[in-house]
Amino acid sequence: MKRVHYKVIISLAIMLFLWGGLSASSFSDNTVNWLEAKGLSPRLIVLIISMLPLIELRGSIPVAIIVFKMHWFEAAALSIVGNMVPIPILLLLIEWFFGLISKVSIGARFTNWIFARTRRKGKAIEKYEAIGLTSFVGIPLPGTGGWTGALAARIFGISFWKSMLYIVLGVILASAIVTPLSVMGKLAVH
Repeated sequence: MKRVHYKVIISLAIMLFLWGGLSASSFSDNTVNWLEAKGLSPRLIVLIISMLPLIELRGSIPVAIIVFKMHWFEAAALSIVGNMVPIPILLLLIEWFFGLISKVSIGARFTNWIFARTRRKGKAIEKYEAIGLTSFVGIPLPGTGGWTGALAARIFGISFWKSMLYIVLGVILASAIVTPLSVMGKLAVH
């Protein structure tokens, strides 16, 4: 009896985690629905939503596995590739972008705020560089991921190629965490 109770509790916890990831923001639901309405294939939808800063692969893997019924390997591969597409562009253009918006007072305030916040939250990145940035990107919590990792890498002066390596390792780590949870969530749904 206790063993069955334990399985139910674990299944509910997994579903709550996945539900929170999928519905924490109506942005992800609305994005998927809008892209489906445009007639895009599930694979293309997964690629696109994994590129978006608020969703990334933390949202695209559960969507691929649970909503589109993709095999876990395909879901993870598409999400990793999609999540990494904007990263080199961000790394190359982020300093230019913040320099440009800093010319306006509200942009300067935003830039100062984001840099201060990232420095404050990124002490592990500054201290441990490789492990810090990889962990920061790889642990699937709100406010972490490839986009934020790219910003942190530039703020802390990590070179382009090192940043790319640490971020891709972090994205793979996040996929290794989110994929099994999504598979377990899919099994709990059925």
